[in-house]
Amino acid sequence: MTFSIAGRCERTGALGAAISSSSIAVASRCVWILPRTGVVLSQNVTDPRLGLLGLKLLQDGFGAAAVLDQMQRARPHAAWRQLAVLDADSASSWASGEHALGTHTGASGPDCIAVGNMLAHARIPQAMVAAFAEHAADDLPTRLLKAIQAGLKEGGEAGPLHSAGLKVFTDEPWPTVDLRVDWEDEGPIEKLSALWALYQPQMADYVLRSKEPSRAPSYGVPGDL
Repeated sequence: MTFSIAGRCERTGALGAAISSSSIAVASRCVWILPRTGVVLSQNVTDPRLGLLGLKLLQDGFGAAAVLDQMQRARPHAAWRQLAVLDADSASSWASGEHALGTHTGASGPDCIAVGNMLAHARIPQAMVAAFAEHAADDLPTRLLKAIQAGLKEGGEAGPLHSAGLKVFTDEPWPTVDLRVDWEDEGPIEKLSALWALYQPQMADYVLRSKEPSRAPSYGVPGDL
């Protein structure tokens, strides 16, 4: 019911992920990131506790393959889970349980990993990986969006999509990008891309507000600085 990509920017060390699904509010349950540490994707029949566990293991110094192995063994019902890990060294690993839904697979590439289930066909993760590599000159949020768009263009999920999300951490302890379309009857990836187009020119200024509010520009809204 979900396809996603996690990625790292080699130039800046930023980490992030883009995701879309037929389920409501998919990004709230399936994407887990710690800055300078790694990304965990926990999807299919989701157990969000596995995402939290994966981040703890990454923080403790385990690499992607070891984290994935421990996540699979840590809790019952591993056969229902689809999991992926990208660590801060850009190593990656993924697995689908035997009860994962429909066509389910994954692909790793330089600085990224893509996975999906209930896919239109098995080539979709590789299409996302290829798009991520093709747009290496772009910033990480743009690369992730172009990758998820490529997955959609390749066929996406077998059924209709209703939610999408984009989350990226740079050098701050909070996500500098955390955009979600929790429910749309159609076109959540297109709506997410439109949100990014609006947010991108303002992103650095919102970081500036946290550090040097006297230098932050106003956006002309009531009560704004």
